[in-house]
Amino acid sequence: MINNTLAIGIQGIQDGIAGMESAARKIARGGIDGPQGTAGSTQDLIEPMVDLQLYKRSVQASAQVVKAADETLGSLLNIKV
Repeated sequence: MINNTLAIGIQGIQDGIAGMESAARKIARGGIDGPQGTAGSTQDLIEPMVDLQLYKRSVQASAQVVKAADETLGSLLNIKV
């Protein structure tokens, strides 16, 4: 059960990092997503900036899952020994 929890936490971290990279690329392009590289408006940057923060929180939450699973495993090992 702990292994499953660790796997879920690690997958969440990986997914969050991938999402952050995608949002960062959109921000770096400066909203230039239109046809033939036309400049977008600042409205085009709002969504990726919000996404970046959401993915950041997702990574933080997943890291807490991994930390809790690690601490639980450590406690179980200490009890067993």
